Amino acid sequence: MASTDKIKTLIEEFIDSDTVKAVVGFTADSANDSATIDKIAAMFGYAGSFSNEDEQKLIESFRKNLKLLIEKTWVEKSDITLKEQILFQLENLCSNYSEWSKTLKDFLTILNDAVYLMFGQQTKSEDFGEYSLRIDPGFGIFWWYIQSLPSTAEWPVEKCRNAVLLGMYFLANY
Repeated sequence: MASTDKIKTLIEEFIDSDTVKAVVGFTADSANDSATIDKIAAMFGYAGSFSNEDEQKLIESFRKNLKLLIEKTWVEKSDITLKEQILFQLENLCSNYSEWSKTLKDFLTILNDAVYLMFGQQTKSEDFGEYSLRIDPGFGIFWWYIQSLPSTAEWPVEKCRNAVLLGMYFLANY
């Protein structure tokens, strides 16, 4: 079984097939309807219509939580510069997010670097998705979502915005 099939099988132990289909549809094609967005948001614990979420408040909560998480992560001396760089990029991202296509790319870069700080070389292994599901299913599902997003998307602005805000929601409440 390929690694992605194995992850999908594991994911289905934690979330229903309709939610898996919503994520796959959202990340693979042009699906950007409110039902799909709400289904993904519900996967992260949101209980309502995600389009009503206060964007400014969400971004500020995300910034505070990720900053705290990064600051509290112990790192090797060789990773101190990366840690400082992530904190700087995080502040820029949360201050200048109006160009959502660029924000999506920057968001994914920050998350990949932050997860590397927390888990080290393990994040580079092919089985990190499975590992993350086993140690913390909520985080594993989030990581599966993040890894499903294209690093460069030719998506409409609103879809890029939704992709970022959904990821921010999880981290704002993690």
